[in-house]
Formats: sequence, C-alpha cells, structure tokens
Amino acid sequence: MSRDFAATWLKLTSLFIVLLGLLVALGAHPAVSLPATLLADAVFWPLDGAQPIDTQAARVLAAMGGGVMVGWGVMMWLIIDRLLPADPKLARLLMIEGTFAWYLVDSTGSFASGASVNVLLNTLLLAAIVLPAWRIGTDRVATAS
Repeated sequence: MSRDFAATWLKLTSLFIVLLGLLVALGAHPAVSLPATLLADAVFWPLDGAQPIDTQAARVLAAMGGGVMVGWGVMMWLIIDRLLPADPKLARLLMIEGTFAWYLVDSTGSFASGASVNVLLNTLLLAAIVLPAWRIGTDRVATAS
C-alpha cells in the first residue's frame, strides 16, 4: 500500500466519520431523528424498535456525540492533508494513538451497555484507520536517513 493510497483512504474514512457524526447528531431533533434511531436500534441487535431516541437526555447525548465525531473526522482530515507532508511520523502517531484511545473507551462502554454489535463496527473502523495509518510514516522515515 503506497503512502498516497493510505492518505486517500484515511481522508475517505475521515469523511465517513464526519457523515456518521452528522447522522448521529440528527438524533437531537425529533423531526429528523429516524436515521440515528435506526443506528441505535442496529447496535442493540436485533432490529426491534426498542431503542428510541425520545428523551431530552438521549437527544443531547446524540448532539454531543455527533459533534465529537464530526470534530474527530475533520481533525483526521487535517492531519492527513496538512501535517502528513511536513511530519509523517507525528501524523502516524496521532492517527494511531488517537484511534486506539477512542476504540478502548467506545468499545468498553458499548460492551458494558449491551451494544456488542458496536464493538464489531468499532473494530472495522479501527482497522480502516490503523492499517493505512501504520503505513503513512514509513516511506519518508526510511529515505530520510
């Protein structure tokens, strides 16, 4: 996998995270909360309609969680777009360590709350970030010596 392909993949993944964050944030308003409600229902498999996002507390958490996801996705984009060319080792470190921190907290909380499907989805997203990020700092580091 070339560094250019890895960077493109990571930009696409960051765009996916932004879009997913916007979907989650839609849960904050009852008129547009259906996509977030379906996502919540899916991670508490099976799809049975038992996880509505219909309380003020759930709505504000959807807004906060969606906002954090959008910010994370934008930050990932900027790391790849602006920092990677200047300091690939630091870009790699930020992408990998930040992703592992997210994964540990999100997956532990998902498991504890009974949303085991989310742990699987988190694992797929972890792989989509860490595997290409592992590659982004290697080309320049090897040739810079």
